[in-house]
Amino acid sequence: MPNKLKIITNPDPILRKKSAEISQKDISSQKIKELFSDMGKTMLESDGVGLAAPQIGKNIRLCVINTKNELKCLINPRITKKSWAREWGEEGCLSIPNVFGKVKRHKKIACQYIDLDGKQAKLSADGLLARVIQHEIDHLDGVLFIDKARDIKELGAYKPGRNNS
Repeated sequence: MPNKLKIITNPDPILRKKSAEISQKDISSQKIKELFSDMGKTMLESDGVGLAAPQIGKNIRLCVINTKNELKCLINPRITKKSWAREWGEEGCLSIPNVFGKVKRHKKIACQYIDLDGKQAKLSADGLLARVIQHEIDHLDGVLFIDKARDIKELGAYKPGRNNS
């Protein structure tokens, strides 16, 4: 039975570290399969569409993406192609609750990764899926969406001494 994990929030320094590649021998381990299940449960129960390992305190290159059909585990992912065309879109992040901003991302990407069976895999994506993959790979590189965002807004958070109207 998968466990729900604690999501690390900004400004925890682990979110700013570049994550280490997962070794070939660890890729198809039971530990990685359990981590994928736990991360999937955590992401879905938190209403997320993606979750990277640093967000649960693990500095390894693994992320979970919620596609239309399934949860995908991307191990050691890297973007191999990016469209010239880019577009602005609103993003939020489970590690930065109640904060949203517009981020310019590539419209289409191709990504290479290793799946849970230890096999090389490729994925072409556009629209929301392309945005989510870019966002999660940024996490693996220690980059947060607020580093790239404009028009950042905070929802529902009252801060004493600020104009909260």
